[in-house]
Amino acid sequence: MSSTPPKATVSHLKASTETVTSVHYWTEKLLSFRTTRPAGYQFTPGQFARLGVVAGDETLWRAYSVTSSVTEDELEYFLVQVPGGLFTEQLKDLKPGYPILVEKFSYGFMTADRFVDGEDLWMLATGTGLGPFISILQDPAVWKKFRNLILVHCVRNVDELAYQELLSKLHLRPELAAGGARLQLLRSTTRDMQSPAAGNLQGRITTLLTSGDMEAAAGLVITTEASRVMMCGNPEMITATRDILYQRGLRPCRRAVPGQFVTEDYW
Repeated sequence: MSSTPPKATVSHLKASTETVTSVHYWTEKLLSFRTTRPAGYQFTPGQFARLGVVAGDETLWRAYSVTSSVTEDELEYFLVQVPGGLFTEQLKDLKPGYPILVEKFSYGFMTADRFVDGEDLWMLATGTGLGPFISILQDPAVWKKFRNLILVHCVRNVDELAYQELLSKLHLRPELAAGGARLQLLRSTTRDMQSPAAGNLQGRITTLLTSGDMEAAAGLVITTEASRVMMCGNPEMITATRDILYQRGLRPCRRAVPGQFVTEDYW
């Protein structure tokens, strides 16, 4: 993209051309941006949208989780700039006013309604895998469905811990607090050393899960009876965490078989 907004493509019957309304950089590579919401667009918190950008004579499509709540008039996305990435290279000069294609349908099955029971909802995220949980945690139904909400966000460096102000104030929203759930925010880095006094952890999610440090920090134990787990992020983290959960007796949710965890690769 250049400083001049690219031409909008309106010939896609499956998508509408929306407008970027704001852009926020968390770091040089991490950014969130918001767009207008297509008329009648529906999604369940945790689902993703397919976005399109025009690159020459080609339209490139990528899937990104919606981070905004279902009641907002705009849609928000959280992503990382990939050096040389065909799609994100088109976003390097993204500004308000730029057009972007949004497919008319939402996708994905990593939603809280996949669980038929459970008391504790564990949300395990690496990097931009945090995205869907931002939307899920703004859903009053989730605060009514579970007793404890535990969000674990693991990144390399402290400055990558995005959305902290929003997350820290969720419990103050009357519509969420009315549900009665308790929200815990567990943050971990794998490179920066942090002070335990600040409430931060050190290490990968799999390491913290194996050592018991994650559960100790939350004051809760992951069990088949009470715990329901959602994982989003690095496929290696998801594969390794899935193996740990299997060893503990937890099983994935299937269409016709209730389970204890759901996953979404974010790479």
